[in-house]
This record gives sequence, C-alpha cells and structure tokens, in this order.
Amino acid sequence: MGILTADIQDATRAKLEAELSGKIQLVLFSQEASRLVLPDALRGQECLYCRETKQLVEEVAALSDKITLEVFDFTADKEKAAAYAIDKIPAIVVLPEDGRDLGIRFFGIPSGYEYTSLLEALVDASRGTTGLAAGTRQALAGLAKDVHIQVFVTPTCPYCTTAVRLAHQFALESPRVRGEMVEATEFPHLAQKYGVFGVPKTVMNESVTLDGAVPEAAFLEAVLKAGR
Repeated sequence: MGILTADIQDATRAKLEAELSGKIQLVLFSQEASRLVLPDALRGQECLYCRETKQLVEEVAALSDKITLEVFDFTADKEKAAAYAIDKIPAIVVLPEDGRDLGIRFFGIPSGYEYTSLLEALVDASRGTTGLAAGTRQALAGLAKDVHIQVFVTPTCPYCTTAVRLAHQFALESPRVRGEMVEATEFPHLAQKYGVFGVPKTVMNESVTLDGAVPEAAFLEAVLKAGR
C-alpha cells in the first residue's frame, strides 16, 4: 500500500508539473533495519521511519520526470554522509540539477503538514530563487560566518511549515546557511538537549532560539545575531 493517497498524488503531480522550473535531485540517507548502526547518541534505538521515508520519496520522485532519487546507506556510504553533514537518519537532501548543495535538509519523515514543506523546497530549489524580500537577501549576503538552523517540528503542527520554509529559503539564498527540518519525536535526545517543549522551535548555531512561527524580519534578525 502506498503512503500517498490517489488524491494527494494527483495534487502533487499537478503542482510539480506547474511549478518545477528545472530538474531536482533527492538524496536519501537511510538504512535497512537488519543493518542499522546508529551514532552513539542513538544506539539501541531503531530508525522508526527509514522505510516509510524511503517509500515516500520514491512515490514523490515517480510523479515527475524532473525528479531523480539517489539512496545511500548511512553506514556503508559514511563518507558520502559526512560530505553532506548527515549525522542522523532518515535524512533527505534537496539538490538542484547541477548538484550544488543548497543546504536544504529534512531529518525525519516529512509527513503531515511537513509534506508541504518538502514540495515547496523542491519548487524553490528548481527555480534557484525564493520570494524573500530584497532587503533580506542583501542582509544574508553580508553574513560573516556560517549559520546552522535547526527547526524542530511535528507532523501535526500547522505552524511549523512557516519556520521550515524560511530556514530552507535562507539556505537557498546564502551559501553560509544550512536549514534543517528536524522531526522532534524521531530524535528525542535532540528535543531534550534543546528543551523542545513546543513546536516549532528554531535553534541557530546552538545559541540563538526562536519559539513559534515568526515573520521573515524576525527570523532574519535571529539569523544575523547567530552569524555575528
């Protein structure tokens, strides 16, 4: 049985046909349960949604001839994982046709409301541009150091997509930014580490945090603070 219903498949196919400007590569890091070897922080825990995440991205890729999918084994392909800064699974990297790393990541299955975040990331990456304000793009161009953005979400949170989309758009606009969706219930050790008691919660460079969904200007202010 598929993950996407017929109605969702039809809506996704129509969106991709209408909005994808160029080709897209999806890179998935996963692992079969029988071969699962997790980082020290996760030892003894199963990758609960590796199989479902693989099935989801396979179904999405099948809906458009502009999308290709590569699947890597987290342990066997550890050098590839390290190159993309993948330290937990399941993990999805969204790349444009030329293979440039835009810094767009999904850690955990992008289900529920976060399925929309995945589709919007595909569209933005295919276009190579975002709808961010000119002032925001100009400010990002002046970042003095790299900014690592982690947005903690749950699939049932309708406000999380706003924060995830901003993180991914900021990453697309600046090579100094990496924007990550992190599904909080799949990585409870991280939720505990960062005190995630509600979502979305955004953590930037381990020091700057935002609670809830905020406007673009407030998100930019936090990014600039983290990037000083």
